[in-house]
Amino acid sequence: MTLPGRKLRTSSGYYTFLPDPLPPELKWTPDLVRSLSNADRAIGKLAGEGRRLPNPHVLMRPFIAREAVLSSRIEGTQATLGELLAADAGAVLKKSPADLREVGNYVAALESGIRRLEEEHLSLDLILDLHHHLMTGVRGNTARPGIIRNTQNWIGLPGSTVFEASYIPPPPEKLLELMSDLVAFMTQKSLPPLVSIALVHYQFEAIHPFLDGNGRLGRLLITLFLVDRAILPTPLLYLSAFFEASRGEYYRCLRAVTEEGNWNRWLQYFLGGIALQSDDALNRACRIVDLLDQWRVQAAEFPGSTPISLLNLLAGNPFVTIPGVSEKLGIARSTANRAIEYLVKLRVLEQTDRRKRNRSWVAPALLRILEEPARLSRSSIE
Repeated sequence: MTLPGRKLRTSSGYYTFLPDPLPPELKWTPDLVRSLSNADRAIGKLAGEGRRLPNPHVLMRPFIAREAVLSSRIEGTQATLGELLAADAGAVLKKSPADLREVGNYVAALESGIRRLEEEHLSLDLILDLHHHLMTGVRGNTARPGIIRNTQNWIGLPGSTVFEASYIPPPPEKLLELMSDLVAFMTQKSLPPLVSIALVHYQFEAIHPFLDGNGRLGRLLITLFLVDRAILPTPLLYLSAFFEASRGEYYRCLRAVTEEGNWNRWLQYFLGGIALQSDDALNRACRIVDLLDQWRVQAAEFPGSTPISLLNLLAGNPFVTIPGVSEKLGIARSTANRAIEYLVKLRVLEQTDRRKRNRSWVAPALLRILEEPARLSRSSIE
């Protein structure tokens, strides 16, 4: 197999890896064609059914939050989805805000990227802006948010030196050219888009253009690429759950490209993740819609439409507070309180703690759907 790049010896004596421009020469084996077909079929079904879902843009919010938590967890952040959603709803939390801020930055970056894609395509400027959103005010704040690195970085065990690294990305003076080539490839349409984004993800991680946040940004770009290419009408598909659940195989497949030129192993793994996560996202979205429909039938017996409006809010976040409901629905706090109490009576909501002030409530059935682990078959990661 042809290696996808070459090693460069630095004046300090260590070797960096310089990846070749995309695309590589691919071998379209029956297994790769089958993996692509399965992924295309699954994501096509998600896109088709997603367009028919009521309020898909509302449903997008908890899926973005879920992706933010799982992507950040790969980097060691400990915030949970429940904590992020509760904080977003205005609930009072005892947890230190540091991890929540990092996860919240991911949400802000993704939402900013989606808004910008309404008027422009993926670009180097957009990527730099995403990194700025991701890293400002968190542990990477000293790592030049929104600015391509000007020093060497490396991947290795905590405390290891560059000479002990398992991987050393390209030197700083090569980064602008490499990133420009990568962005140019993103605009090409010579390959199936799912294959293109698999190649882009490998290349971005191989370049490692920032001092921190490369993993999170690389995962974020997958979703934005699919939206930019109009593969999905709304960003319901994310791969962090798949990468987290099969983390060892994820890194092995990336290394197989760098060390052996084995693109097919990486592509089949990535496309398997697309297929699995498309099915998973559609299943979760449909279950949420069905549950809300059942509750709307029950809530219809209440005089007035406030409980129905409150159920619509739960589609975007299963946590609520009285001030939050009052503000979002434009109603008095007493009216919001009565609607919440009614949904408690229907066993839709339950109070999160025993506070008498600053109370918050959650729809546990919705939260369980969002929090349950992704289900992977063994064949999907082999």
